[in-house]
Amino acid sequence: VQLQAFGGGLVQAGGSLRLSCRCSTGILGFNTMSWYRQAPGKEREPVAVIRNEGVTNYRDSVKGRFAISRDIHKNMVYLQMNGLEPEDTAVYFCSAYRATDTSRYWGQGTLVTVSS
Repeated sequence: VQLQAFGGGLVQAGGSLRLSCRCSTGILGFNTMSWYRQAPGKEREPVAVIRNEGVTNYRDSVKGRFAISRDIHKNMVYLQMNGLEPEDTAVYFCSAYRATDTSRYWGQGTLVTVSS
């Protein structure tokens, strides 16, 4: 399984970015597809998840600003990020989780930098 995340960049506070994640296999084969992020000097944290049935969840700090979505035909997962804040600066990772064998896969990450 290969995950390729892209779409990061430098944006001013209040701006928007859309991250994309391409999966080499069918995303419905996983229980969840998620976005995580890791800021400098901090631990990796979950940002948003979309479950196989389409249910989404977000960490509190991004609710109302970020939206996770998917295209099952293209095996793509997206993270639309609006109202970006400097605190959102981090490397964002795409992840896939399969419960049958508790396997988790990671993409290489894409850097998002929000300037104040």
